[in-house]
Amino acid sequence: MRKYFGTDGIRGRVGEPNISPDFVLKLGWAAGRVLGHGNGSTILIGKDTRISGYMFESALEAGLAAAGVNIRLLGPMSTPAVAYLTRTFRACAGIVITASHNPYQDNGIKFFSAGGDKLPDEVELAIEAALEQPLHTVDAAALGKARRVEDAGGRYIEFCKSTIPAAMNFRGLKLVVDCANGATYNTAPYVFQELGAEVIPLGAEPDGLNINRNVGSTSPGALCKAVVAAGADLGIAFDGDGDRVLMVDAQGRLVDGDDLLYIIARSRQAAGTLRGEVVGTLMSNLGFEHALHRAGIGFARTQVGDRYIMEHLKRTDGILGGEPSGHIICRDRTSTGDGIVAALQVLAALSRLDATLDALCAEVEHYPQVLINIRLPERRDLVSLPAVVDAVFVAEQELAGRGRVLLRPSGTEPLVRVMVEGADGAQVQALAERLAAVVRDQIASGPA
Repeated sequence: MRKYFGTDGIRGRVGEPNISPDFVLKLGWAAGRVLGHGNGSTILIGKDTRISGYMFESALEAGLAAAGVNIRLLGPMSTPAVAYLTRTFRACAGIVITASHNPYQDNGIKFFSAGGDKLPDEVELAIEAALEQPLHTVDAAALGKARRVEDAGGRYIEFCKSTIPAAMNFRGLKLVVDCANGATYNTAPYVFQELGAEVIPLGAEPDGLNINRNVGSTSPGALCKAVVAAGADLGIAFDGDGDRVLMVDAQGRLVDGDDLLYIIARSRQAAGTLRGEVVGTLMSNLGFEHALHRAGIGFARTQVGDRYIMEHLKRTDGILGGEPSGHIICRDRTSTGDGIVAALQVLAALSRLDATLDALCAEVEHYPQVLINIRLPERRDLVSLPAVVDAVFVAEQELAGRGRVLLRPSGTEPLVRVMVEGADGAQVQALAERLAAVVRDQIASGPA
């Protein structure tokens, strides 16, 4: 069992025990001990635009230096950009200070291996074990040194552009690009501009407090309105750390990660480069799965979380996977979910297939899906309680094979997520509300 790491690094409210300056300093030291490869090794640090990022950047820097590791500071940089730069700098690891789609009051620490991959469980456990040891600073002559990387953004922009054919451009396209006031504000608009598109930026003025606030992939309403108002061809929305992307078509309708993954898969299929099954999660819509099957494309589900998608892709030598939230992995292009790279693959697919976004999305019939998030006063295993198990069984019997029920704890927040999906929207809504009521009753009754 992991004590500190969740499904995607360490995350929490700023100032609380695991997201405090003293803890993050020791985390930097522990990570340096485990991930560093002796004197002269280097670890990169990037961050999103939260005001607390300055504080945690300094804490990590001090901890890594105490472990004898050199530091390269990237400044505001998306999570996938840090993964890419970790590989190109031949660093022994990369660290991102971010709470992704959460509000500014939260923050977190994500890690990448030298290959730009998420850390395996055994390495996270080794870091946790080091955290339990006393902090010992290396000899003064062996302390790590820090240096800021001035051209990090430019390097990443060029990489993003290289993921589509060199002869392809987007001249004539008008795009609204919503950066969520987050880590992509200083890269995403330039990627699309340099490829010829007319770009209208949105959510590109971070102030340390407005990340994900009423903009970005978690609040796409502003983008929907902006696309229609500007007469744009489509809109692109990233989340705070840039590893997720959603789109909006010319009519202002939201296009989720399932739709985008379907479009990329069809394009790879048409080009003869699709390899392996497309991988989704337990949250992927049944209509998306059926659309892939109609197109002759295999599909597999994993647990929720990009690390599980990536594990399945590696095990089966697949190249495409993703979640409805817009976390899309194009393994033939990069080593992790990358919102900008995924958006470019969609635009390239539209060009290659000579189709509009709304036309390709029409091939996917989404089943009604109701998701209810129930906040917990403390982390508890409610999903396996007999009353909850019985309620799920009854709901599944009522769906009679025409839908799905999923109850799961969030890996990043104290939440239980209740999801019901099926062909009958009214039935789905009623079943979801009934299951949510059972879960709330169990919370009210207290620990068993």
